[in-house]
Amino acid sequence: MTHETVTSLAGAEVLARAKKFFQERVPSNAAFPEKEGPTWLALRGQGGEEIALSVAAGPDGTRVRASTLFFDQAVGRFLSTLPAAQDGTT
Repeated sequence: MTHETVTSLAGAEVLARAKKFFQERVPSNAAFPEKEGPTWLALRGQGGEEIALSVAAGPDGTRVRASTLFFDQAVGRFLSTLPAAQDGTT
């Protein structure tokens, strides 16, 4: 499943928060960085399942896109912790 939101945070801050969130806030389903670049992050968790995140600057804020098969609930929780874009778009 793919999840998307727009936030007022910079892309680098979103990726840093994702690393911390999936290592610390989801103890029963932790996921850890496997590969990363300046605008994307791949986390690997239980049973080898993956979370792929990407960020892109846009006119309304930073667009965050996350894709996963196993971690849907955790991804939704993570995205809900991000501050909304300044115009209220989510």
